[in-house]
Amino acid sequence: MPDRPVRIASVNVNGIRAAYRKGMGEWLAGRDVDILAMQEVRASTADIEALLGSDWTVLHDEATAKGRAGVALASRRAAHVHRVDFGADDFDSAGRWLEADYDVDGTPITVVSTYVHSGDVGTPKQVEKYKFLDAMTVRLPQLREHAQYALVVGDLNVGHRELDIKNWKGNRKNAGFLPEERAYFDRFFGEEGAEVTGVDGSVGTGHGWVDVGRAHAGEVEGPYTWWSQRGKAFDTDTGWRLDYHMASPALAATVTSYAIDRASAWDTRWSDHAPVVVDYAI
Repeated sequence: MPDRPVRIASVNVNGIRAAYRKGMGEWLAGRDVDILAMQEVRASTADIEALLGSDWTVLHDEATAKGRAGVALASRRAAHVHRVDFGADDFDSAGRWLEADYDVDGTPITVVSTYVHSGDVGTPKQVEKYKFLDAMTVRLPQLREHAQYALVVGDLNVGHRELDIKNWKGNRKNAGFLPEERAYFDRFFGEEGAEVTGVDGSVGTGHGWVDVGRAHAGEVEGPYTWWSQRGKAFDTDTGWRLDYHMASPALAATVTSYAIDRASAWDTRWSDHAPVVVDYAI
């Protein structure tokens, strides 16, 4: 990887084969990305390698159910090691959590590509989502112990705060903006070791991770990363900020650039999510 800030991009591709038919390849060719994290790949490893080309080394964790979910990490140089073990032994996290250790000019960095369940209130899908967030609660401190520079990126399927969703008042009882879900993020981004009271009233310990997007944008609405395909959501910017870079404090301190690559028009999009691209000067 080059002797400059390492550029890490994350995007829910909403099916990589369809994304490439719609222009993902042209976006990637012009973005000078070093590590690309993808979610909802919905393809085989061979498909991903064929689309990206020989310049990329691909790690891929497929979902148990064919054609569903799937997370991947692509890089210009191979990772030293990668892991997919996540959660309890009886919990099926396949296609949703992939972590890898990279070397950037002699500096180690751990990157995770993750795709949290969308959930559905009152159904088993929501139960699975909470199981996943519980597993994150266990794994995140371990990542901090494992690496000074640690980064969790992906479609986390939760709008943490009211600033993160345009129509927050109408979604307080919907998956993606439930107080119980948001409370996990209160703890993830809460002061490390401090007692944190979540938006749902629950109390837990802060993990000390940094929400790079919010730290960069400040106290403003959005900027959003996902828009419904229905109606005029994209045109009116009625979106959600569901795609995150969660960085360890040491890594967050190295950020030199943060961008959401929002398409110029609805009909030029190649996914319903926009890529989140961040430069880290490590």
